[in-house]
Amino acid sequence: MDLKILRRFGVWTLQVTTLVIVASVLDLALGQIRYSIREELEHGAFVGNIAEDLGLDINKLSRRRFRIVSGAKKQYLEVNLENGVLFVNERIDREELCEQNPTCSFHLQVVIENPLELYRVEVEILDVNDNSPVFPWSEFNLDVSESAVPCSRYPVESAQDLDVGSNSLHSYLLSVNKHFVLDVQTRSDGSKFAELILESPLDREQQKMHQMVLTAVDGGSPERSGTAQINITVLDANDNAPVFDQSFYRVQLPENAPKGTVVIKLNASDLDEGPNADITYSFSGHAPMKVRELFSVDPRTGEIKVKGQVDYEKARMHEIYVQAMDKGPSAVAVHCKVLVNILDVNDNLPEVILTSVSTPVQEDAPPGTVIAVISVMDRDSGGNGNVDCEIPHHVPFQLHSSFKNYYTLVTCDFLDRETIPEYNITLTARDMGTPPLFTRKTILVQVSDINDNAPRFKQPSYSVYLTENNAPGASIFSVTAQDSDADQNAYLSYSILESDIQGMPVSTYVSINSDNGNIYALRSFDHEQLRNFQIVVQAEDAGFPPQKTNVSVNVFILDQNDNAPIIVSPLPQNDTAATEIVPRSADAGYLVAKITAMDADAGQNSRLLYQILQATDPSLFSVALYTGEIRTIRRLVDNDSTKQRLVILVKDNGQPPLSATVSIILSVVDSVPESLLDFSDLALSPQYYNSNLTLYLIVSLGAISCTFLVAIIVLAAIKVYRDRHSIQGYNVSSSCCGFRSEASTPEVIKKSNLNVSKGNTNCVEVNSTGAQKYCYKMCLTPESSKSDFMFLKPCSPTATMSRNNTKAVEYKTSAWSPSKQVLSTNVGANSPDQIKRANKDWKLIKNQRNSAHKSNSYANMGRTLQRRTMLEPDSLAHPAIPQYWTWGNHMRDHKVSSQVNGLPNRSWTPQYNQQNSVQPPPDYQHNVYIPGTPSAYYTLKLANCGDLDVYNSFSTFGKKKKLMSGYDQGEDAVAHYDFLK
Repeated sequence: MDLKILRRFGVWTLQVTTLVIVASVLDLALGQIRYSIREELEHGAFVGNIAEDLGLDINKLSRRRFRIVSGAKKQYLEVNLENGVLFVNERIDREELCEQNPTCSFHLQVVIENPLELYRVEVEILDVNDNSPVFPWSEFNLDVSESAVPCSRYPVESAQDLDVGSNSLHSYLLSVNKHFVLDVQTRSDGSKFAELILESPLDREQQKMHQMVLTAVDGGSPERSGTAQINITVLDANDNAPVFDQSFYRVQLPENAPKGTVVIKLNASDLDEGPNADITYSFSGHAPMKVRELFSVDPRTGEIKVKGQVDYEKARMHEIYVQAMDKGPSAVAVHCKVLVNILDVNDNLPEVILTSVSTPVQEDAPPGTVIAVISVMDRDSGGNGNVDCEIPHHVPFQLHSSFKNYYTLVTCDFLDRETIPEYNITLTARDMGTPPLFTRKTILVQVSDINDNAPRFKQPSYSVYLTENNAPGASIFSVTAQDSDADQNAYLSYSILESDIQGMPVSTYVSINSDNGNIYALRSFDHEQLRNFQIVVQAEDAGFPPQKTNVSVNVFILDQNDNAPIIVSPLPQNDTAATEIVPRSADAGYLVAKITAMDADAGQNSRLLYQILQATDPSLFSVALYTGEIRTIRRLVDNDSTKQRLVILVKDNGQPPLSATVSIILSVVDSVPESLLDFSDLALSPQYYNSNLTLYLIVSLGAISCTFLVAIIVLAAIKVYRDRHSIQGYNVSSSCCGFRSEASTPEVIKKSNLNVSKGNTNCVEVNSTGAQKYCYKMCLTPESSKSDFMFLKPCSPTATMSRNNTKAVEYKTSAWSPSKQVLSTNVGANSPDQIKRANKDWKLIKNQRNSAHKSNSYANMGRTLQRRTMLEPDSLAHPAIPQYWTWGNHMRDHKVSSQVNGLPNRSWTPQYNQQNSVQPPPDYQHNVYIPGTPSAYYTLKLANCGDLDVYNSFSTFGKKKKLMSGYDQGEDAVAHYDFLK
């Protein structure tokens, strides 16, 4: 019958005969169901609704990743996740799948996740009658002796039907003839074979050849059949047939027996003689083709040998049909059966099948997460087929056995992708055979990343050094952060946190490239306006939720020489050069003026150097390289021009240097005009005094409070009150610093030849770094226009001098000429001319500066003294220009005590400091006498009133120069005011 008709028939009967059997449940979550379907079904044929049979929710099949895994080589069945129907995916041929086994089935595994559930499905394949019986040959030749007696039997070749059960070979039919009938018999395995029985004697002389048709019919519906033609040749008689020792033999053969192995040796005997007794052995027509491929029969000896590869897993038993025939005429073949049982050996390695692998797994997966479902199998039997699985112990995974030959791989600890991004897990499947065989399979488990790491900068903070006047938009620095995460979680973006720099948003100063961390300057920076600032850079990854890290970036603006020096004083008046007056009687070294300049840069860029660029007479004046003091080189002579023009160049020490120039016109006069002595207009006006208070408020960092302002006003009132009483008389006190001088005031006047009137005495205590303290007295008398500077006894908190054994030294200066300086000592009983050794507490310090002198200093001082003279005309013998003591460069940085013994802040009180090894500038002069040292090294110089600098007075001695001219003028005026009090 046509194969297509049978397939349609199978489809018709499928919907009626599909059987669903629910097997025994293994546990609460696992079970087994069984389906029976016919072979040769078309694609899409309905098998069953597996979702309903398992009691599952159809709507959750996709979400729970419902899938089936077949143990067969092909995926014969598939599931529709929309309706849960199990259908045929590929044509099933039972004969190809199970050959001629009585039962044929294969197994499926159903895997459902969330939670994990496993089901075992057995599918039985029912046979359909799609194969017809087939004879080995289409024609058979049979020789029958004419002497054969009736009822003689002659076996014929058997037909083969690949179907099983009722569809297999059912019977044989023989065409109608006069001499033979057919006898159908059943073997022990249920198979059918036929024999011809001679019913009536043959007569060769009547008919030499007989032909008949043998038909094999199966039991299917409709039945299928196959035919073969039998040709019988009538021969002369050979009346004895060979006989086997026994008709049935049973032997055992281990699988994988090598080729040539003797399975059994058959023996048959024949009572005839000669050729009629010469027996040959061969396979009978009943022997199937597989037996002929595996075994061979020696025709002479009857030995059955192994010819092919015997495999227990393919066939556990083989039936071999052998015939023996003599060589005589009308030879009759006799048959025997050999049953070969195959013994199993452990020759198959376990097989590992990954039915479900969930990879990659997130690194935050909790312990117990299912990674893979594993099935193992071994084609061997018994202990050779029992398989055990294991994985290494050093991995954070475990194997759990769900049921026999099925395992689940789960996590047993937390994972960290940054430590181990993937695992190569070696699964070992080992059977129980002897010796055991094993199979190793590597399972790659990749760990997916989560955003569990924040970005990290290479440094806790960064420092950037940027030269000022940078180009806007240029990159100034780059910060880099790293993130241990991967992919998107490691993609970093950079930003600058909002903040203010000098009241402006930081975004107006710098910007950052969000991709690479390059920082750009948005403006050109000025070191003089902004020295440094700090920004906070934030690195943020692209994970969810994002991780952030901040780092501080300190930007330091380095100075460039971009500011030229600025001349502070002297300033031109009415767009003309500044003027200074030089007396013609000035000696060499006379301080004419001092150039004061400032530079807004820092460091070496602000270090100023002075030099004369142009001069009317280059041999007459010089300028100090570092201080800017203009001094005479030689004494003025009559033929020198009365107008001297100097152009002073002031340049800084930067690279390249910047410079500025100032012009000064020096007027040479024979004597100081008397009009200069009128200094009544020098008195401090309230407006000038108030501006001085304003500057003090700025210097004190804006400490504007009502209490402080009231204190300043009270202090000003006290000073005014003292000024009013100071003009009443000049009484010289005979003691200083709490100690009484050994000589009275009249004695001092007599010894010094000074015209000194009585007046108030100012005593100043100077604190040194040693144990001793010294006191000084400054005596000014408008009558004589002379000054005395006295170094008195060492100061001590005790009331008596003798208790501390302290010595006093008094130094007095005479009138105008420096040659008339008198040095006298009074140290106990020692002679007046004895000079004491230098005190160890008197030390020089670095950066000693000379006092600055201005052209109007002596005029201002003269006016002040003249004003006081007018107040007491009777006490003045004649008007004279006062003289003052000045100090050399080595005293310029001596610290000044803020207030000593109730004196104002601007009292002339230098304090001794430790000596510094730095050498003074080239124009350094040793013109200071230090108590206790030989006079050959230090001398006090009597300066003319024109040499006294109002701007560097007693009150500003040792302080840093003020670069604002207005501030300097206010300081100098107050200093002179205090000095004259």
